[in-house]
Amino acid sequence: MKIDLTNPAWRQTLPPARSIAADAPVAACAFSRDGTTVAFALGDGSVRLLPADIAAPAPAAPPPVHGGAVLSLVADPAGDGFVSGGDDGRLLRLGLDGTATELFNQKGKWVEHLAAHRAAGAVAASVGKAAVVVNKDGDVREFGPHQSTVADLDFSKDGSRIACAHYGGVTVWSLGQATLPPRRFAWRGSHVALRWSTDGKFIATGTQENDIHVWRMAQATDMRMQGYPAKVKSLSWTADARFLYTSSQPVFTAWPFSGKGPEGKPPLQFGEEGAGLLSVVAAHPTAEFVAGGYDSGELQLGDIKTRRSVVLKMADGSAITCLAWSPDGFRLAVGNERGDLLVVDLRR
Repeated sequence: MKIDLTNPAWRQTLPPARSIAADAPVAACAFSRDGTTVAFALGDGSVRLLPADIAAPAPAAPPPVHGGAVLSLVADPAGDGFVSGGDDGRLLRLGLDGTATELFNQKGKWVEHLAAHRAAGAVAASVGKAAVVVNKDGDVREFGPHQSTVADLDFSKDGSRIACAHYGGVTVWSLGQATLPPRRFAWRGSHVALRWSTDGKFIATGTQENDIHVWRMAQATDMRMQGYPAKVKSLSWTADARFLYTSSQPVFTAWPFSGKGPEGKPPLQFGEEGAGLLSVVAAHPTAEFVAGGYDSGELQLGDIKTRRSVVLKMADGSAITCLAWSPDGFRLAVGNERGDLLVVDLRR
């Protein structure tokens, strides 16, 4: 089973998929660690669990587990289920049978962003101006407050630190040394998205000013990449950290980070121009592919090696809000603003 965008069959037919219409917009999606189940976080307070096998029967829609909208979702790094955050201030651990266990509750605040580290078994959550980390034993620690609401966060490669994006830059906290002061990486303006590179050498943010900002961790030097027509809200590093994919362009856009990095170089842009701008990008977990969802509803798969892309789903007017790869890289979960839940099977 091989994904081959040079094969005419890939370019002429849409792949098999499961599509289910929910009654609320999709905020996030994720596959379980074992790849058997895919979950979708919905605006009605429920988390819809579906078999990753698109031929398996789909269970009935579950009742809500949050008192408001579900805002964030990740695979549970300490189990086979999921962890969800809502605008009711609750962080929940969800079993594959749908049972929910509360990890913490900060009523009146939103749990808007989550990050997970599998080896450490820890989950980090943004809660207002603070970041909250829950370890595999269920212990809860709070970091902050920051100068504004935490707009995104991510773990370092080894899971020993978390980076938090906020107005004015990024703050990095040590999880193992409680007395160690945080490192601050300053840059004016609001930082709305954050991803730590898969090799641990860089932190990238998308900003309110329609550009991206990147810091080298070792030297604490930084660089700025401009020219986007809209805010960059989605960032994704390739598995080998050679490229950083960004949203907010009509084609796949990858900044090169091998060698001396992207200074003085244009980004690599490739693929067929989509209907609209990319709203979400997700690099493949192991191979040289990237998935991109557009604000028009179009879905594409790109191959950086061949500089080709293929349409997996035609535009339907509802912006794609989330993408998630299965651990084996042969299935792709997709959610949109209208509430469509899609699982695409790429095994042809």
